[in-house]
Amino acid sequence: MREIVVCLHGLWMKGWLMRPMARHLGSFGHECKRFSYPSLRYSPQLNAQLLGAYTDRLDADVIHFVAHSLGGIVLLHYFQMFDTARPGRVVMLGPPLKGSSVARYMSRNRFFRDVLLGASSSSLFGNVPAWNGTRPLAVLAGTRGLGIRQMLGVPLDQPNDGAVAVAETKMKSCTVHRLVPYSHTEMLLVKPVAAMVDEFLRTGNIT
Repeated sequence: MREIVVCLHGLWMKGWLMRPMARHLGSFGHECKRFSYPSLRYSPQLNAQLLGAYTDRLDADVIHFVAHSLGGIVLLHYFQMFDTARPGRVVMLGPPLKGSSVARYMSRNRFFRDVLLGASSSSLFGNVPAWNGTRPLAVLAGTRGLGIRQMLGVPLDQPNDGAVAVAETKMKSCTVHRLVPYSHTEMLLVKPVAAMVDEFLRTGNIT
């Protein structure tokens, strides 16, 4: 039985940012694919449609997902649109599931809203589908508050990962919610987080 892990990046990024996480997961024995999407030009809804077309082409019996930040919102739309028969588990890293205080702050400036948030702005304000709960879901939230929050002087609830507050990552029907001592981007780079992702993908739990 072939299992594939699809890795999704966040806002402003491309699939290359998920390379360290994919490499770590590969060392644990996972076969990973990196899905790259236009986070500014297309809305999460449209990117979810592109993801659906991408996963339809994958030759796998099981498809897991690991999504960073905005990638988690793309997955919420994906599972609202597609009822896939193939099983798998989902891990989201620092997803602003209840909206992003940083995005709301940036939206006060028209340039920031139109150019730096683009077509994703509405979803970053909290306009996202509820999690349908059909797959096991783990959310990892960072607590090292270093990042864009400090660069822009954005007031952000504690604890936070420098971009997303822990409170913004919580959602009903989540199987596991864990805190990790890393910033928003660090979560993608360090092996201890990848080990937690690996454990959940294999067992459906994080001890």
